[in-house]
Amino acid sequence: MKTTLVLALMLIFIGCNSLDNQNKTIPNKEKHKIQPSFIVKYNGALKNMMHNGDLSAKADLRNLQETKHLYAIGAIESLKGEIQIFNSQSFNSHEELNSMIINDSFERKACLLVYASVQEWRSIEIPDTITNQKQLEKFIKESAHANNIDINEPFPFLLDGMVTSFDWHVINWKDGDTEHSHEKHVNSGLHGTKENLALDMLGFYSNSHHAIFTHHTTNLHIHFKTKDGKMAGHVDDLNLGEKMVLKLPN
Repeated sequence: MKTTLVLALMLIFIGCNSLDNQNKTIPNKEKHKIQPSFIVKYNGALKNMMHNGDLSAKADLRNLQETKHLYAIGAIESLKGEIQIFNSQSFNSHEELNSMIINDSFERKACLLVYASVQEWRSIEIPDTITNQKQLEKFIKESAHANNIDINEPFPFLLDGMVTSFDWHVINWKDGDTEHSHEKHVNSGLHGTKENLALDMLGFYSNSHHAIFTHHTTNLHIHFKTKDGKMAGHVDDLNLGEKMVLKLPN
């Protein structure tokens, strides 16, 4: 009788211990499971422009006008300007009579568009030792990984603060020109270098979309607008100032 009782108690103990171990395993798996709060979408591809001269519309911004918390960058069809949308507000830019025009409407079509809807952002102060775009790219990657963002999938980011200097352009491609190069894209419209300006910047990081929406030498595609909204366009190179802030999807 005592032997039977001891065996029964042992079986109960083993069963409870096994159940306890199962209960510990399930939350542990869930803890390390990355659940993105956003989806990056894109239309068009740089390689189709560069190699095939395809500048036709691939997306209509009017179809995204009601999207809440929309963040988007790209190029207007026929490469006649730049697209910048911050939190569903349009700051699209194009050239008219050697001047930059900022348009707040969604009455545009894009030959290249990258976008995502992000409701909340987390802020990370960028160390003052990060001064150039190459260092910034590494910092963005490491910060995203540390904050449970899958760095093998594309993700958006924001940059905020005073830059030391930056190179920029607003493309205005010549009709009928079929010979494309990165240099011609930069120089075809308004372009230049500005110093000591406070900027809002929107970018997308990806290590697997070279010649799609990033150039083959970088994992970043960044656009900007000045704080006063009088300038907006594509960032070609960047030297960071002090106490700048990186924002990642929360």
